[in-house]
Amino acid sequence: MTLFNALILGIIQGVAEFLPISSSGHLSIAQNLLNLGVEGTDDVFFDVLLHLGTLAAVFAAYWTDIQEMVLEFFRTIGDVARGRTPGKIPPARRLILLIVVGTLPLFLILPIKDVVEGLYANTFFVGGALLVTGLLLYLCDQVRKGRKNERTATLADVLVVGAGQAIATCPGISRSGMTICMGCFRGMERRFAVRFAFLLSIPAVLGANILQIFDVVETGVNWSLLPAYLLGVAAAGLSGYLSIRLVRMVADKGRFGAFAYYCWAAGAVTVVLSLLKVLNLLPWLKAA
Repeated sequence: MTLFNALILGIIQGVAEFLPISSSGHLSIAQNLLNLGVEGTDDVFFDVLLHLGTLAAVFAAYWTDIQEMVLEFFRTIGDVARGRTPGKIPPARRLILLIVVGTLPLFLILPIKDVVEGLYANTFFVGGALLVTGLLLYLCDQVRKGRKNERTATLADVLVVGAGQAIATCPGISRSGMTICMGCFRGMERRFAVRFAFLLSIPAVLGANILQIFDVVETGVNWSLLPAYLLGVAAAGLSGYLSIRLVRMVADKGRFGAFAYYCWAAGAVTVVLSLLKVLNLLPWLKAA
């Protein structure tokens, strides 16, 4: 893997992870329809590092919230040890509870993990999922702006958002798009919906990386690629941070329309190319 490949992969990871366009869907299209392969994509350790880079972007964008939640976590332990219950639950403590509850639906995916992974090769499904993502983003622009935040959002609200995140494990469904839209549909204030969606990604990304550690142990690490690894992580972190800023700005204005139209176009093209592939009508598309 060259430094250039590492840079490109890092930028793609950072941008696609947070913009509501489905990174998994685009990866499926590149691999299964366009026969594109980028050197280094089969490096499990590099894949883990890229996800850690995007995780660092979330920490940078929401450091104040994360710092307060960490402090509040230890305060909670102290209160439990002393048998003390605060008269009014601090917002950061309640936010911790909301994130924990919102993460629970992901465990429902574990029994069907292999089925979900098998969908990556089904480009008809990916195309249809992109169309659905576009529809959700379009509808999100139409709903009335909500007022719920970490003080007023209910457990039912965050369970719906968490269910959206679980559904977004399917390729073509954007994780950020789905969770933000579900939050807005449940009456969350748009800025909070975005903040909660990205904070909710922290345990999801950490959990996925923990599962990949076993693969890293099996495949090993090529330490000669350390410069490329570091460049990729830096690119993923910086592009991810800028993407978060962009999504926050778009959400404030309630204008996901551009992303909706892009997803519709990408989904329609994917379905058409998939059909041409099956019919073997284009020489550069190999029939399945």
